[in-house]
Amino acid sequence: MTRAKNVSAAQANGRLVLVATPIGNLGDLSPRAVSTLAASDVICCEDTRRTRELLSHAGITQKRLLSLNEHNEAERIPGVLARVRIGELVAVVSDAGTPGVSDPGGRLVAAAVAAGLTVEAVPGANAALTALIVSGLPMDRFCFEGFLPRRGSDRRRRLAGLASEERTVLMHESPGRLGATLDDLAEVCGGERQVAVARELTKLHEEVWRGSLEDAVAWYKDRTVRGEVVVVLAGTPAGAPHIEDSELESRLADELASGSGVRDAASAVAMQLQVPRRRAYEMALALKRSTAGTPEVLRG
Repeated sequence: MTRAKNVSAAQANGRLVLVATPIGNLGDLSPRAVSTLAASDVICCEDTRRTRELLSHAGITQKRLLSLNEHNEAERIPGVLARVRIGELVAVVSDAGTPGVSDPGGRLVAAAVAAGLTVEAVPGANAALTALIVSGLPMDRFCFEGFLPRRGSDRRRRLAGLASEERTVLMHESPGRLGATLDDLAEVCGGERQVAVARELTKLHEEVWRGSLEDAVAWYKDRTVRGEVVVVLAGTPAGAPHIEDSELESRLADELASGSGVRDAASAVAMQLQVPRRRAYEMALALKRSTAGTPEVLRG
């Protein structure tokens, strides 16, 4: 009976604590984060080398680190939960920002909650929210999209959903894919949609570009981009209609059949249905080619 009480007391003291770390400026590491990391029995982290550098900056030495990344998170979960069950304080950090937000930690938290264990958080830096509050775009309603799929039907589906999203959208993107993503967003949302591109937030070379998607595409087309990137996309105006491809195609077919060129047909239908001109143009071009049978130089 005594042993059972001791085990129960240990379980009550065990905690899984998610600790936010700086996204660039080490001065953003909070005093509470430092005290939690110093008191922890083990720290789960993406990259032990980067975390040791952070701990060294905070004056924390001789701390046990356990790698927890996208490749091994699932297999690490049972061992981490076992530590919490015996009363240990287990801290979880990512390389930068808040663990679990486009970083490892989400599955571990879900498993800990399902097991009835105590889960806490030490809030702090978050790249997406930092980008939002400096973007100049509406902040009253927003959603987090994370990273878009790189290619295929999943990417097309997610992009299509953004075209009708009324809330401000926060997205992470890699420097090498930024141009392609801005191009795709302009195609589905229209070049006039407002966007902010935040890079290297809180760091020495912090940069926030603001403007339309059309201008963003032109600005980043041949530009080398470095560092972490967050894209903040304005929502579509409330009440804007969602036009299915079938309706758009039917209207364009009628315009083309009446003798309009591709560009004229696209412009007319885009204005009538309030859809991005580029979306209408691409579909009109495809319709013209399909009816012609072979590629040709199109007038308009």
